[in-house]
Amino acid sequence: MEDSRIVDLYWQRDEGAISASAEKYGKYCNHIAYNILYSSEDAEECVNDTWLRAWNAIPPQRPVQLSTYLGKITRNLALNKCKSANAKKRGGGQTAAALAELEECIAGRSHVEDFIDESVLTEAINSFLRGLPKVNRVIFVKRYWYMTPVKEIAAELSMRENRVATMLFRMRKELKACLEKEDIQL
Repeated sequence: MEDSRIVDLYWQRDEGAISASAEKYGKYCNHIAYNILYSSEDAEECVNDTWLRAWNAIPPQRPVQLSTYLGKITRNLALNKCKSANAKKRGGGQTAAALAELEECIAGRSHVEDFIDESVLTEAINSFLRGLPKVNRVIFVKRYWYMTPVKEIAAELSMRENRVATMLFRMRKELKACLEKEDIQL
């Protein structure tokens, strides 16, 4: 089913919107949540909560790209669940590692995810990403948006883990310089 039709179903308050969303984007959203939480049960819970959040937000919102909209909801729910789990001394893994890596670029703050939605930072990061070669952009997004482990990224792109890790290190340095140049201080 086309995204515009699914959004129309949400606007009509037709429960078929949820099943259509789950059918079309369930695996995508589950992949996002699982890469953050590393728990099938928690990922499934986040995905189910995504449909509820979308139901409550549409209307009045009308997302331009439904996949991105649902992915962002799932990601935020999973990050919140991860933060909650870490506060209870559980969890950790790739999410904590990826966020810790990004904290090098955003000094003085302990929770990078608090700034993801700020428009100035978002535009600066988007501008930075647009300036990267495609493979670098893919690696950066896989690691820091989807929280994909370095080992998995390397395997997917037929690269050595060390090369991917080095590329990420260099991109973080470039991002930090870009943010400093834009006078973004967090």
